[in-house]
Amino acid sequence: MPSSSLAAPLDVELRPDRPAMLRVAAPDDAARWAAEHREALRARVAEHGALLVRGLGLTDAEHVGAVFSRLAGEPMAETEAFAPRETVGPGLYSSTPWPANQPMCMHHELSYRLRVPGLVLFACLTPPATGGATAVADAEEVLRALPADLTRRFEQDGWLLTRSYNEEIGASLAESFGTDDRAAIEDYCRANAIETTWLGDGSLRTRQRRAAVVRHPLTGRRCWFNQIAFLNEWTLAPEVREYLVDEYGPEGLPFNTCHGDGSPIGEDVVECLNATYEAHTRREPWQAGDLLLVDNIRTAHSREPFTGERRVLVGMAEPRHLADGSFTPEASGR
Repeated sequence: MPSSSLAAPLDVELRPDRPAMLRVAAPDDAARWAAEHREALRARVAEHGALLVRGLGLTDAEHVGAVFSRLAGEPMAETEAFAPRETVGPGLYSSTPWPANQPMCMHHELSYRLRVPGLVLFACLTPPATGGATAVADAEEVLRALPADLTRRFEQDGWLLTRSYNEEIGASLAESFGTDDRAAIEDYCRANAIETTWLGDGSLRTRQRRAAVVRHPLTGRRCWFNQIAFLNEWTLAPEVREYLVDEYGPEGLPFNTCHGDGSPIGEDVVECLNATYEAHTRREPWQAGDLLLVDNIRTAHSREPFTGERRVLVGMAEPRHLADGSFTPEASGR
């Protein structure tokens, strides 16, 4: 098995079908170990896009939070969430609630925001009985593999996220924006290039246009960076999509994605995106105490279906305002 030295006697294992992995003997103090090896660990994340650290023995939220703070510094609070998470510590959340039998396909965390996390950290406290891997895919490789005519249109027009907020499904206004005050929400949306429409029943619909391809702020390399497939209606299980359309109508789905000009994205496009992601997916089953560090701009991640209990904590850090991440004139010059 190929390997390369991180900082002797630590070795990173490299295989094409799984993330780069570092096995360590359980340290007496995982947070101190993380602080001592921070620069070397971050260098490996920059090199490989993601790094799975196995053997730290992470056991609870306090333990995980201490390690996260040593590796990433100040955590980034989540806003514009599409599903409510449990907050388990400062900047530390439960994984997104999603039916265990349904996959969460590849996406980049909060890639519809203007300020996006540059680093995402995952820690497994309880592995599932089967499945449930947090798989990863290299966004540079995915971009190169996608059909040129498909990427050309998305580069030209971007992508559009539409959302409908109500009290019945998905994140509420308070859960997504931190408040249910209409004026405060409108102020946030204006500052973040989000169009708002208030309906007669007090619910809110929003639209935000974002770039589908961005340049990595450190390497300058182009990455396929979005949630076009994940938040599209055609990625939903057929019975779920049918129920939501019947219940709320095609314009009232909790979330959906379109081409940047507002035209629908066909099922064939979503299938192509998900098939390309799958061809470039690297996965490793979770073990208790695992830590996964992900460069959120270079690397997409997913969550696979699972059985049994699964407890994975998530933290975000290093907010980036991508110069080419928005189609607003002040952000991109378009």
